[in-house]
Amino acid sequence: MKLSLPEADKTALLNQLGEANRQFQQTYPGDRPDRQPVHTVYGGANLFKADTCVRMGDIALNNLRTYAPNFVELARVLRLKGHEQLPTLQADIEALTQRLEKLSPADRKPEPGWLAYSIYNKIVRKLQTEAVEDFRIDFEDGFGNRPDAEEDATAVQAAQELAQGMRHGTVSPFIGIRIKPFTEDLKDRGVRTIDIFLTTLLTETGGRLPANFVVMLPKVTIPEQMTTMVRLFELLEQANGLEPGTLKMETMVEATQIIMDEEGRNPLLRIIRASEGRCVAAHFGTYDYTASCGITARYQTMAHPVCDFAHHMTKVALGGTGIFLSDGATNVMPIGPHRGENLTFEQLRENRESVHNAWRQGFHHTTHSLINGLYQGWDLNPAQLPMRYAATYHFFLSSYDDAVHRLKTFVERAAISTLTGDIFDDAATGQGLLNFFLKALNCGAISEEEIQATGLTTAEIQTRSFFRILEGRRAGK
Repeated sequence: MKLSLPEADKTALLNQLGEANRQFQQTYPGDRPDRQPVHTVYGGANLFKADTCVRMGDIALNNLRTYAPNFVELARVLRLKGHEQLPTLQADIEALTQRLEKLSPADRKPEPGWLAYSIYNKIVRKLQTEAVEDFRIDFEDGFGNRPDAEEDATAVQAAQELAQGMRHGTVSPFIGIRIKPFTEDLKDRGVRTIDIFLTTLLTETGGRLPANFVVMLPKVTIPEQMTTMVRLFELLEQANGLEPGTLKMETMVEATQIIMDEEGRNPLLRIIRASEGRCVAAHFGTYDYTASCGITARYQTMAHPVCDFAHHMTKVALGGTGIFLSDGATNVMPIGPHRGENLTFEQLRENRESVHNAWRQGFHHTTHSLINGLYQGWDLNPAQLPMRYAATYHFFLSSYDDAVHRLKTFVERAAISTLTGDIFDDAATGQGLLNFFLKALNCGAISEEEIQATGLTTAEIQTRSFFRILEGRRAGK
């Protein structure tokens, strides 16, 4: 076979391209396979206690059982697939429940109520074991502007409560604090709070941070605010004997200027780069962002088109960077208007209708976020937790069979490919498919055994990396 290209010239040209390709891959390494929480619960720092997350689970479970005592009621409220075929009499509901309990997950699927039954029981189990995945001790909107002495005292108290929660094992798997923004009028307060909080916490714990601890910096508009946080982290690490790079942060997308700057460019990637690798996530602030767009309070909801625009701009700017993205919060709380004992029948009915309406809105908003590729959102009240998990479990379970077929087909195709340069393309596509199952596994929607229907082994799943799976298979391991 005769070739026309001089070997030296071809090699030099491809080496030059290789350098550019590697630089691109460094900027856009792809989605992180690490666990991402499905939500972040924000709570005022003055209210935070060592057992806050546990108590939230109890409140959430009581809310679910009060307004949906069984899976049939939940199916009707949310209009889940097959709800029209479910019984209405209590005796018939109990009989159906007993029959479904005896069936395996696979054998339940022909039954009209299998989806609602599975979702309901998974919600109950989740609220009993890990109701809150991520909690943010809030010194910003959830706390407000208070006298310096009061915020100082609250920072000390919240740190002490967190240390106690760490000792007792009552802390959520992900946790952190939100300080005040680094605007000109609040930057001193934000720095003072993080200093007091971290110094107190590390003193109480002997220099140990909780797992997955982050500091949320809100209302970021310029890269210099992120750079300042990095330099502050370096000083705090040095002063408290922490390893360099220990402290991580998140930022918030809640102003139009972070979507488009004065030159008509999207500045998000530059802002993330200014964190020098310390920023792990970008969260959307629904109500600040809609307000910055001139939307009046009545229409400031997650369903407003300006939010979708911001979401898509954020995904375009940060797609493939490994930065976790989170949507904002639903501001309609599933709490009845009437409180106390001895409520009338009419008051109980109004409570039920109010909660069910709020449930449907929360379910719709979370589903909308998931469809748009935002796998995390905010919750502001424990009564919102049942619908966070209802929407999340519905999203994963209703797509499970199709996802199994797609990943299984892709694994089989990739496994017979030769180990060439296309492994990076294979891994990127396969990682996206694998991440669906990893996210479903992390939140309790499916079990590890259910992922094995894709043809992956337990050992392969535990690598959380499609690239490693391909390497292992192609090496014959």
